[in-house]
This record gives sequence, C-alpha cells and structure tokens, in this order.
Amino acid sequence: MDPNKHAVLYRMVMAKHVCPFGLKSKHLLERRGYRIEDNWLASREEAEAFKAAHDVATTPQAFIAGQRIGGYTDLRRFFGIETAGDSEGGYIPVLCVFGSAAAIALAASWSVFGTIWTVSAAEWFVSITMLLLAMSKMQDIEQFSTRFLSYDLLARRWVPYAHVYPFLEWMAGALMIAHVLPWLSAPIALFIGIVGAVSVLHAVYVQKCALECACVGGAGRLPLGFVSLTENLFVIGMGLWTLAGALSSTL
Repeated sequence: MDPNKHAVLYRMVMAKHVCPFGLKSKHLLERRGYRIEDNWLASREEAEAFKAAHDVATTPQAFIAGQRIGGYTDLRRFFGIETAGDSEGGYIPVLCVFGSAAAIALAASWSVFGTIWTVSAAEWFVSITMLLLAMSKMQDIEQFSTRFLSYDLLARRWVPYAHVYPFLEWMAGALMIAHVLPWLSAPIALFIGIVGAVSVLHAVYVQKCALECACVGGAGRLPLGFVSLTENLFVIGMGLWTLAGALSSTL
C-alpha cells in the first residue's frame, strides 16, 4: 500500500444499519492502494449533520487529496471503472440469461445422452432462454410493458398485448421443452417472434429510434437493436423447427 496515497471516508455504521455503499467504497479504495481515514457516522443525527456541513445529499462521501470525490458511483468513475448505469453494463442481464440457459441445456444433454453435442441441447437452449427471458419480464411487468409499448407495433394498437406477451413466450418455451402440443406452441412462437422482429426492424432501422430493449424486462439499460432482433429470430426459428417436427411425425 502506497503511504503517499491517503483517502478520507465518511460512512454510516450504526447498530442496526451498516451502509453497503460505504463498505464498497472502503473496499474499492483499499484495492487501489489507499490508506483510509475511516470515519463512522454512528447515528442518523450525525449523518444529517455531516450532510448539512458538506452540502451533500447522501453518504458515503470520499475525499482524496483534499478533494471531495463523492459516493461509491463517483469513486468508480474517478478510477475509470464502468458504472452499472453505463450502456455496456446493460448487456449483463441478458448475458446471464443466455449463459444460464446454455449451462442448463448442456448439463441436461450430458445427463441424458452422455454428450453435449445433441440436437436436444440446441432445442433446450432456445426453449429455456425463452422461459428465462419471460420470467425476467414477469418480475416487473409494468416496467416491461412501458418499454415494450415504446416500439412494439401490436402493443401500440392493443395495449393489453404488452401484458400478455411474457405469458405467451413462457407458455411456448415450456411446451417446447416438454415436446407437447406443438400445434399450439409453434403458432404462438411464430406469431410473437414475427411481430417482435418486424417491430424492432421498424423502430431501429426504419425510424432510427434510440430506445431501450424490453427483452429482460426492467433490468439493465440494453439498447434496442441486435439483441432484441436476435431474441425474436430465435423464437421464430424454434417455432419453425417445432412445426417441422410436428409435420414430419404425422407423415
């Protein structure tokens, strides 16, 4: 730890509340090699008095070389670290969904067939992704519907579709995993996928709007575009694959 690097930190540490952002700020400063003068605000009164004295709205507050840097997010920016609100950070939720779906599909394929290289693994990956994306939308369906209404052509004409969509996606994914009722799951997937793809193409590439994607509900700040279109193309592809399988089984 560099003895010339010194920081002063004020954070709330009370009997019934320890500020998590204060802990994160302290840890970040330690990682950056700073000696920390760690000042605890042990009561609400102390915290309010500190905020009034320094004319700040929140704690923690970090000072480096006599300069007030601010709270945890300000510290991250000071050190050139991406914050959760940065556009790149918006990809994290959708990457978690795709990564989890892939892990589940490959694990299931290995367990059932003894190998990950199976058609079922690909089918499960897409279907499980549909389920997880639908679940993400359902967790805050109002936030999802608000984003969805900003670009989906059908939802703009019939607002309840913004609330129905996640349940249709979830149902199609579940039926496809079980390989049951293909004559229901395939049309649902094709319908929502085609409407979604056309809506994204129209908003992004025709109207050239800068909007946020609703594919993971209210999580992250993912820009509408490639990821949204990919989701819809996956759904369309799975719908066609399921329909083809159902037709071949009847011949």
